[in-house]
Amino acid sequence: MKFIYKINIIIISSFIFFSCGNKEVVETKSEIPVNENEVTLTDAQFKNTKITIGKAETKAISSVLKVNGKIDVPPQNMVSISAPLGGYLKNTSLLPGMHVNRGQVLCVLEDQQYIQLQQDFLSSKVKVDVLQKDFNRQRDLNKEQASSDKVMQQAKALLDYELVTMNSLKQKLQMIGINPSSISVNNISKSIAIHSPIDGFVTKVNVNIGKYCTPSEVLFDLVNPTDIHLNLQLFEKDIPALFIGQQLDCYTPSNPTKKYRCEIILISKDVNENKTVDVHCHFHDYDKTLIPGMYLTAEIETKMNLGLSVPENSVVLFESKNYIYVAQDKHKFIMQEVTIGETENGFVQISTMAPINFETANIVLNDAYTLLMKMKNTEE
Repeated sequence: MKFIYKINIIIISSFIFFSCGNKEVVETKSEIPVNENEVTLTDAQFKNTKITIGKAETKAISSVLKVNGKIDVPPQNMVSISAPLGGYLKNTSLLPGMHVNRGQVLCVLEDQQYIQLQQDFLSSKVKVDVLQKDFNRQRDLNKEQASSDKVMQQAKALLDYELVTMNSLKQKLQMIGINPSSISVNNISKSIAIHSPIDGFVTKVNVNIGKYCTPSEVLFDLVNPTDIHLNLQLFEKDIPALFIGQQLDCYTPSNPTKKYRCEIILISKDVNENKTVDVHCHFHDYDKTLIPGMYLTAEIETKMNLGLSVPENSVVLFESKNYIYVAQDKHKFIMQEVTIGETENGFVQISTMAPINFETANIVLNDAYTLLMKMKNTEE
């Protein structure tokens, strides 16, 4: 009996020992770490995706500099209209935005000084005629020695003085738009017409009918938009990447799909107070919808960078970081963090600090977000 009792004790002890051993094995197996950046697909799951696998390509992608600017016109295309001698505004039909032709009447002014100016001119013209005849007579007498040189010289001086007066009045009349040759005793006007010196548009109307306008006051602002250009503001650090003749595209914030082609024609040599430099660009084709003062965004291709590139669909954004998937085999994929560079025509340049040879590695080139969704759903 004692022998049988001892055997039972040994069997029970062994059972307890092996039971404890098995428990430790199970617990040890449950502590094996899981790779959170790895995802595995079954054959059925892989067939239901649009995943394609390939290698990164070496591509030359240009750097794009995005800057803001506004439409401007050169000074010679902007005109401020004023009345040289002032006067009361009698009539005008101008409104901002209206088109005007060269020589078109912009407004009519009237003032008594216009009458006085014409009167003085006609009076001076008569005096010149009288003094001219007197000088001719004194010159003839002097030739016959019937008159002294002094008398002839005095007649010449009076004639020259009045000629100066008449020509000065003539210039004043031309300045206010009155043709001196059209003035006569029976044709004196109390009003003058202001004509447009350019073809263009009215941008500002600063006066109203009945108002007295001083010579220094601007009545209207006109602009000729046929030579509009784009004025960009670039930081001085970006200027070395630009050159005359460089091409760029610009667009309005309201319609970014419609691009306007431009060419750099002038790079300012002066740095503004805000550390920017003016860059002037000329439009290839004039568009009437572009008006001075309108803001645009420009994209400038500055240089070509050669590097490994992958399609944009192969890069996923997760928790503010960029990743690609490297295929270990047909079903297993490893998520690898990368740094993205320039983007162009659907390709993006990538780089990483990980010891991966992208030139030989198989990379998921399409539908990478499917793997990201599968990985995160599995974790949950």
